[in-house]
Amino acid sequence: MAMKRAATSAIKSFASSRNSLSSTFTRDLHASPGSKKIVGVFYKANEYASLNPNFVGCVEGALGIREWLESQGHQYIVTDDKEGPDCELEKHIPDLHVLISTPFHPAYVTAERIKKAKNLQLLLTAGIGSDHIDLNAAAAAGLTVAEVTGSNVVSVAEDELMRILILVRNFLPGYHQASSGDWNVAAIAHRAYDLEGKTVGTVGAGRIGRLLLQRLKPFNCNLLYHDRLKMDPELEKQTGAKFEEDLDAMLPKCDIVVINTPLTDKTRGLFDKERIAKCKKGVLIVNNARGAIMDAQAVADACSSGHIAGYGGDVWYPQPAPKDHPWRYMPNQAMTPHISGTTIDAQLRYAAGVKDMLDRYFKGEEFPPQHYIVKEGKLASQYQ
Repeated sequence: MAMKRAATSAIKSFASSRNSLSSTFTRDLHASPGSKKIVGVFYKANEYASLNPNFVGCVEGALGIREWLESQGHQYIVTDDKEGPDCELEKHIPDLHVLISTPFHPAYVTAERIKKAKNLQLLLTAGIGSDHIDLNAAAAAGLTVAEVTGSNVVSVAEDELMRILILVRNFLPGYHQASSGDWNVAAIAHRAYDLEGKTVGTVGAGRIGRLLLQRLKPFNCNLLYHDRLKMDPELEKQTGAKFEEDLDAMLPKCDIVVINTPLTDKTRGLFDKERIAKCKKGVLIVNNARGAIMDAQAVADACSSGHIAGYGGDVWYPQPAPKDHPWRYMPNQAMTPHISGTTIDAQLRYAAGVKDMLDRYFKGEEFPPQHYIVKEGKLASQYQ
């Protein structure tokens, strides 16, 4: 009898622990039946919204999925108001089921917001890069986080190549002269160079980094890359890029450094004052990855001293960037708002990807494996 009671107790204990474990991941991919509340946070287009029927990545375009969602009985709320305790997003946090956001106008999903979001099951990024979400908190809460992997890699790689050329050729001072009615060739030519023969190193050689290397090859550059993983030998041969295992050993070799690594706990603040000092004096840096990979003040100081001869990119921290952000006022910068991955072509791709994942979510189907950033409490390898 004692053995029977012990066995019964053990079974109950196992069942209890199993239920406890599964409760950690109750908010899984499979949607419960019924209407869902879906909130999208995008940038507002205002007067530009009507200028292009394919402009779907804004509040007004709403990814082009409003009619589809509402026809199925779901509630779809779209806003650009995402900051502060009284913002529109905050009002919907307690009862939303799905939150869609973008890297271009990020809704920062903190651990505090996740704790408040009792019905939240799915966090979707319309684009690439989900670092605006506290991924560890999302994993602990059993949420699924996914993005439309590959949707804007061409867009970003093309933009990087453009910014490299803008900096190398000292283009912006010439543009400003033309706009203001001036004409001073010497003021431009004294720091304008050819791209051919320069050493370009990419920090990160994932999808975007590889595309950039492929596009740089016709310029006859010396190409280097640093990454946690070595490229496939055939691709390495195709690009002509050389693997550099040690980042600090690669940087002094580079005339141009391009940042293509995701923002993680390991890469946050990666380029601080000490690491920037290891770069060649007069280096050009392009960063379309994430602003927080750089120490903002260290970059501004290095641009002012001339150690960085030019800095270009479209990513800031936070976003939108405050008016007193030091990068707005540093010399020889080629900065823009976060635009590289939100071309009209990219918008159509990531809108289609979001619709596909929502459809799978409603049906309880798996997403394409490469789209997962957090699944069943585990972060994707690039964020570990």
